[in-house]
Amino acid sequence: MKKQLGFLVDTEKCIGCFTCAMACKNVYHQQKGIVWRQVHPMGESIYPHRERAWLSLACNHCENPVCLEQCPVKAYTKREDGIVVHDQDACIGCGNCVRSCPYGAPRMNPVEKRAEKCSMCWQRIDAGLDPACVHSCPVGALSIADISTARLDGWVQYPAGYPESRRLNPSTRFKAPRQPREVRRNDA
Repeated sequence: MKKQLGFLVDTEKCIGCFTCAMACKNVYHQQKGIVWRQVHPMGESIYPHRERAWLSLACNHCENPVCLEQCPVKAYTKREDGIVVHDQDACIGCGNCVRSCPYGAPRMNPVEKRAEKCSMCWQRIDAGLDPACVHSCPVGALSIADISTARLDGWVQYPAGYPESRRLNPSTRFKAPRQPREVRRNDA
């Protein structure tokens, strides 16, 4: 596998504060209602505990991105480091990418009538910085790694409830939330 940068989402650490999503919004100033990173609570059917667990999700920068494959004007490119970049100036707003991505990463901007999505802050990465979402996380629940070489023991590609797409091979990896410990009083 060639170099493939991917987000690492540690659900053991995530506290669901939405700082990552706000950092993205502060950097890119998306239109109202458009988000490139979202924080979702894990459903009770998946994580049936009083404590909550969260998934911070953005574009997966897939190994075989369907957005790139379906774009008729080649507005998507895949960099050598695996980041999938969307050129909004080249986009004609046909919506093929929006309809074809099973993870809902590309979003249609109703004002500009073009698609847009997470770029993994490639400009920041080229400057030696972390993406804004990673940089802002107060508990270190988000990071990036070259998943082709990183040791990812204990990380999974498809946590419970997350759609599988082996053909696209999404690069995001997840550390599953820890099961809460039960403490029982031992009355003698």
